[in-house]
Amino acid sequence: MNFDLTTEQKMIRREVRKFAENEIAPVALELDEKEEFSAELTRKMGEIGLFGMFVSEEYDGQALDYISYIIAVEEVARIDGSQAATIAAGNSLGIGPINYFGTKEQKKKYLPQLCRGEKLWGFGLTEPTAGSDAGGSKTTAVKEGKEWVINGSKIFITNAACELTLGVTVQAITGRRANGKPEYTCFLVEKDTPGFKAVPMHKKMMWRASNTAELYFDNVRVPEENILGKVGDGFHQMLQTLDGGRLSIGAMGLGGAQGAFDLALKYAKSREQFGQPISKFQAIGFKLADCAVEIECARNLLYKACWLRNEKRSFEKEAAMAKLYCSELMGRVANHAVQIHGGYGLMKEYNVERFYRDQKLLDIGEGTSEVQRIVISRYIGC
Repeated sequence: MNFDLTTEQKMIRREVRKFAENEIAPVALELDEKEEFSAELTRKMGEIGLFGMFVSEEYDGQALDYISYIIAVEEVARIDGSQAATIAAGNSLGIGPINYFGTKEQKKKYLPQLCRGEKLWGFGLTEPTAGSDAGGSKTTAVKEGKEWVINGSKIFITNAACELTLGVTVQAITGRRANGKPEYTCFLVEKDTPGFKAVPMHKKMMWRASNTAELYFDNVRVPEENILGKVGDGFHQMLQTLDGGRLSIGAMGLGGAQGAFDLALKYAKSREQFGQPISKFQAIGFKLADCAVEIECARNLLYKACWLRNEKRSFEKEAAMAKLYCSELMGRVANHAVQIHGGYGLMKEYNVERFYRDQKLLDIGEGTSEVQRIVISRYIGC
């Protein structure tokens, strides 16, 4: 087995880390405090190639492997969860479905703008009454002539209501199957379509500088050519999208854990009590040692899942494992990091409290920790 990164992957880590430290770190606290999505910063991330990393060059993508993409998300998350969320959702949830299931015409129309970071695309799955139970969606689409009429709503949709938003992919019920279960189809809905309204959500505990939206569809008419794939393929498309998305959430957990650990280690070496740095006290040293072990385990688990995907082998179980472990790991590491900072860990200017807050969504988004355990238990034959 070869655990070494390729020369290209090492370069990506180095360059994205440099960008995150130089461009994101100086403004992360201010953007978080103001709950402000930064279009300027998003465009800069697009300029260095952080969108469309796994998309063909034909559509202005980078044509890179999935590990390279995950490394990029990890390095951004090491500095700021909000910007990592913009990248992760922009790629896995926004670009991904169009790239994997769209027609050539749809790809030509949308992907170049998205891959360059000039525009963003949302992923409309979650509803007020359909979270973990995605099959409980109530949004409908009814065919009238050569158009489909969409009615319903979505909630907690990233990148769906900002100045860069180009549109959203929305899952809707389009009929009933022979067994009586709903038939789901995905549609591409552009931002300015009549009857479609996207409303930004504020007062979030975490990812305060990312864009989150509620979506409303009031007799929204889209042409047949806006169907993603085929009628009835929607649920399968969404599940496949979530499998890939779990890897990017895992990367956010891994990167966030690394960032919190880095802050804790630096502080422990500089903070003196009883005549020596607190890192020299066994109680603190053991906390940091445990964090270092778990981060190493998480990175190996996540990268293996990405390697399986690159090799076009089954990776669904490993993706669920990586998402579960990495997201919960960040919670443990951030908790230790705040404790090591003591009272200063509760103050915003020390950044570590932001990592503590940002982690919580990782236990919930892309399938809760409870859902991941259900998925894993099924794969192991329970």
